Amino acid sequence: MTRILTRFLDGRVCAYLPEGEGPLEPVAVFPVAPGAEPCGHDAAPDLEHAVYATRHEVVCVGRDGTERWRYDLLPRSTERYGHSPDCAFSRDGAVVWLYRPDAYAGRGGPDRWVVLDAATGAEIDGVELDCAGHGGVQLRHPDGVHVLLDVGEGQDGVRVYRGSLVDGRLETTAYPWDHRSLIDLSPDGRRFMTVDHGRADAAFHDGPDGKQTLELAVEVFGHDPDEASVEWSGGFLDAGTAIVTISEDEEGRHHHYLVDLRTGGVVERLETHARTPYDLELPGDGSWVTSDEQGRPVRRTRR
Repeated sequence: MTRILTRFLDGRVCAYLPEGEGPLEPVAVFPVAPGAEPCGHDAAPDLEHAVYATRHEVVCVGRDGTERWRYDLLPRSTERYGHSPDCAFSRDGAVVWLYRPDAYAGRGGPDRWVVLDAATGAEIDGVELDCAGHGGVQLRHPDGVHVLLDVGEGQDGVRVYRGSLVDGRLETTAYPWDHRSLIDLSPDGRRFMTVDHGRADAAFHDGPDGKQTLELAVEVFGHDPDEASVEWSGGFLDAGTAIVTISEDEEGRHHHYLVDLRTGGVVERLETHARTPYDLELPGDGSWVTSDEQGRPVRRTRR
């Protein structure tokens, strides 16, 4: 299944397929309500609908902007900042996964992870999480069943969960650490990548149990740990190769390095043309996507 990329540009959720070299043109666009400020967005696998989440609601729209359904995040938050929901379609498009940062939104309870019916927006099931996050990122496993959730708790660390919808019930497992940020899931689903919350190293884990199999400290990439750190970005170029991002703290420069996961060795420094350390999306097919000056996606490959 080709990974669909989405960006919010010019008041629209724009969907792209990572095909061809150079600037990408949207294969579908979805207008959002005037004044809406999406925190997260995604397009359905059939590209007929998109969902976007603001601090107050999740909305599903068609290509003409017609609202299919709306799920209000209640009670309505009076906190202007510090809470960003995330939404994502399942791989078959049947449900929408939603992370609700309810604690920092001031809704009087803990954060929640919810699964919605993609056709109606009705809540199928949801669970309370033992965290208080400012935002979350959801990664779909290629098995079509599991989803990984990374919740950033600011200075308090990070929590990572695995979830699946089984017979209409959301079953979750929390990984036993609070100091590793989930970065990416390999295209074959056999590994995932994390970065230390203090940015001292990148690590790779077997899925789904999370057993750590490789750790790469800043020194491995030829940098002084007192002057450089690992960024919370990068991921899998393909199933056997990863990209790790190193920033030089004083200079403000960043570098991307290729890592061979079969040997654990650093292959080379890769010129990605990324504008910032986080201007990098990895479809997992051997290519990467950066942005032009207007924020529009540009696909690149190794030559």
